[in-house]
Amino acid sequence: MSRSKIDLFKECPRCFYIDNKLGTKRVPGFPFNLNSAVDHLLKQEFDIHRVRGGQHPIQEEYNVDARPAPHEKLDTWRENFEGVRYQHTPTGFLVTGAIDDLWINSDGEYIVVDYKATAKAEAVTKLDQDWQDGYKRQMEVYQWLLRMNGLKVSNTGYFVYCTGQLDRRAFDKKLEFDVNLIAYEGEDSWVEPILYEIKKCLDSDNVPSAGSDCDHCKYWYAREQHENID
Repeated sequence: MSRSKIDLFKECPRCFYIDNKLGTKRVPGFPFNLNSAVDHLLKQEFDIHRVRGGQHPIQEEYNVDARPAPHEKLDTWRENFEGVRYQHTPTGFLVTGAIDDLWINSDGEYIVVDYKATAKAEAVTKLDQDWQDGYKRQMEVYQWLLRMNGLKVSNTGYFVYCTGQLDRRAFDKKLEFDVNLIAYEGEDSWVEPILYEIKKCLDSDNVPSAGSDCDHCKYWYAREQHENID
């Protein structure tokens, strides 16, 4: 049960059920290859300071009590289709999620860090939009997974948010970014209860209702109504 599947259930139980019980996935979107490139380069950059044992400049800039954490499992925890894993015995789910980075503070608490990249007229400096709720849930699932693996995890996580600048006069074969560090106080008490809800959903023979804000279901409902009229 991946982190993204849990988020899909939160967003739309109907789409989740059709995907995981009936075997038909949502139509996939285009891959964000530029985002993946930013992720890769940030990991390399933070790894330099991880090896040196010191702080990254953005940690110093924001006066954060943290440094990149060395951990023997970090490479595995970052790998897609591997990630942090925990066998939830009551439901039988193997819950997984691939983190971007892990920091540690002076109290020995591990800090979950997620990289985000976008391009907007103004730099992203806070998480105040409804569509960013998924980012917050993502952070909380990672915190829960690491705690289930026995780590002492801080409630405070961080998003390293890179915003491509759109006000440059020319491209000049490079894209410049504003980079901001956004703190988020996670609360993961919802994670285990939702696993029981997912289990109940999958054990049912009834297709659940769609999520109220599911654009996919709204589209198919509108199309069905149009075809029925014709």
